[in-house]
Amino acid sequence: MEAARELRFKVSGMHCAACAATVQRAIEARPGVSSAAVSVTDGTATVTGIDLEAETLVRAVRDRGFDAEPVTDTVAPADLRSDIEIRQARQERQWRLRAVVALGLWAPMAVLHWLVHEPWVDWVLLCGATVVLATAGSGFYRSAAAAARRRSTNMDTLIALGATTAYVFSVVVLAAGVLGTTGLAAEQPLYFSEAAALLGLISLGHWLEARATAKAGSAVRELLELQPEHAEVVGPDGTVTTIASSEIEPGARLLIRPGARVAVDGDVVEGSSEIDESLVTGESMPVLRQVGDHVVAGSMNTTGRLIVTATVDGRHTTVARIAEIVQRAQASKADIQRLADRVCAVFVPAVLVIAVATFAGWWLAGDLPRGVIATVTVLIISCPCALGLATPMAVMVGAGAASRRGILIKSAVAFEQAGVAAHVIFDKTGTLTTGAPAITDVQATGSLTSGELLQLAAAVEAPSEHPVGRAIVAEAAKRGLAVAAVSDFTAIPGHGVRGTVDGRLIEVGRGNGDATCTVLLDGLRIGSLTVSDRLRDDAARAVQRLRAMGLSVTMLTGDRPAVAAAIGRELGLADKDIVAGATPESKTAFVSNRPEKTVMVGDGINDAAALAAADLGIAMASGTNVAIESADVVIPGRHVTAVPDTILLARSTLATIRQNLFFAFIYNVVAIPVAALGLLGTTGPLVAAAAMGLSDLTVIGNALRLKRRLKHLGDER
Repeated sequence: MEAARELRFKVSGMHCAACAATVQRAIEARPGVSSAAVSVTDGTATVTGIDLEAETLVRAVRDRGFDAEPVTDTVAPADLRSDIEIRQARQERQWRLRAVVALGLWAPMAVLHWLVHEPWVDWVLLCGATVVLATAGSGFYRSAAAAARRRSTNMDTLIALGATTAYVFSVVVLAAGVLGTTGLAAEQPLYFSEAAALLGLISLGHWLEARATAKAGSAVRELLELQPEHAEVVGPDGTVTTIASSEIEPGARLLIRPGARVAVDGDVVEGSSEIDESLVTGESMPVLRQVGDHVVAGSMNTTGRLIVTATVDGRHTTVARIAEIVQRAQASKADIQRLADRVCAVFVPAVLVIAVATFAGWWLAGDLPRGVIATVTVLIISCPCALGLATPMAVMVGAGAASRRGILIKSAVAFEQAGVAAHVIFDKTGTLTTGAPAITDVQATGSLTSGELLQLAAAVEAPSEHPVGRAIVAEAAKRGLAVAAVSDFTAIPGHGVRGTVDGRLIEVGRGNGDATCTVLLDGLRIGSLTVSDRLRDDAARAVQRLRAMGLSVTMLTGDRPAVAAAIGRELGLADKDIVAGATPESKTAFVSNRPEKTVMVGDGINDAAALAAADLGIAMASGTNVAIESADVVIPGRHVTAVPDTILLARSTLATIRQNLFFAFIYNVVAIPVAALGLLGTTGPLVAAAAMGLSDLTVIGNALRLKRRLKHLGDER
């Protein structure tokens, strides 16, 4: 069977979240497509599936009235940022122009309509309304016509029908008056100014929506701005030239001056400096980077001058990968949004049926003019734009807020799972602990001091590559102890090491009981050393915060029970919350058998299966690529408190989604009967246009309120 592959497309013609949903449904209906993520923010579609044909997918998008073209090459961050900015600026400019034209003509039309009662006024109103329908209404008509050609409907269908009905009704009334026809047209009001107003108000709403969407989705642009557009390259002869960051190739030597940002990921080969990585990794304090250390694109060099050898090209940096993950998360859909999409798919046809029933009902009641106005009002007030915006706006804000903290949430589904999680399971080594063993106890016997014992052990361990040996040598260096040279060094697998120091045989072997190592001098025991992995500074605080949030916490480790119990006590965990001696298989089984929604947090290869088995997998960014690929969320390697931060972000985002959906649903549930019953009177279409715009702004405003709230979430970490 052919492996699944991924295709990306640029999609043009989308102006709201509902457009993106239409494109997504069209793509997912094609054979072989397993999933599609469409983003109205950056105008892209990412499609995954088997036997995918780009031409077929492009045709499916075009059949829905939009346009698409495949993206074959990786786009440079600077070009992608420019493309996003141009697209958003063009969209905002188009809606602003339509709103200005429509409302600019409507204002004097309204004055004439209400204050001047001369025969010529009606003809002026006709001309003004015609211009508005031809300009501000053009986008709505093109979209509605494209939907009609494919025997479908969309939200613009309702707007186009509503405006056209009001306009045509007014033309009929005006013509009847000119021809002297009596009956239907006698003394009926004209709705030319209302037709102009509703297109103007809806265009104004879309303009405000475009501005708010750009603001809510600013995280990707801000991330891409971290990578400088140009970099200084040091040639073989030492000359420095400036080139575009996108042209950097692996192996290039880059000059990073104080105050400059690192252009691409690389290794320091000359100099040392403190690097501010806060906007990339979430690390709040600058970290020292010197020869041999790795630096990431987008981080800020604060003090020293560095020469860095690029390890990736300028198009595949950490910043670019993070931006891509955030883009995909913002374009993805949670299950709750898929339900809303299914409602939207049948909503417009249902509204058309209600509109026809409204017209027929008023006609049968003998009040056809009122029926026309009630029908127009139903068509306009029922537009479910707010329903289409409810989830994307909140996910966009949540994913952006997470990325600014160094937390990468890969999909909207991950938001849902984190928001309803009840149980968090931590791997120990490298997750709750630093993953670097350290000496915690030195016990000397006889006349030896602890320092002398450590000197002897460090001398024989100096050539060793074992983590325990390195911990012993590091502790001796930390205490400033002089270490003698060793000869006849031998490493005994599964037992320890031995060698000759100052003519005496020293052995460091496996300990028993609580001690990690036993030290022998010429065959006699002279003391013991205990080596233990140390907790991360914020591990206990992370566990406390999770418990305070109402989640249960378990530590899952392959370590011995005694070691696990000691770490568990430092974390404040009870014995029942500690599972020791776990294998990769038993970890996976333990996670899979949890009855509640479970989060697994890990960092190693042996955690990958458990991360995939959990409802939500969270990987430490300092962990292995396998673990990171298996996880749904990636958090900064130095911050365990990013786990409760992630859950808080998800809970707030999920709550906002539910609020938005409630606002959108309740608006339509209340508005449609009111409109159908004619309770809004002769100004119904105008009120409907304003109300529809208000419903959109309610959803957008609630999402932006979430953005402000998330800025301060979890600051105590």
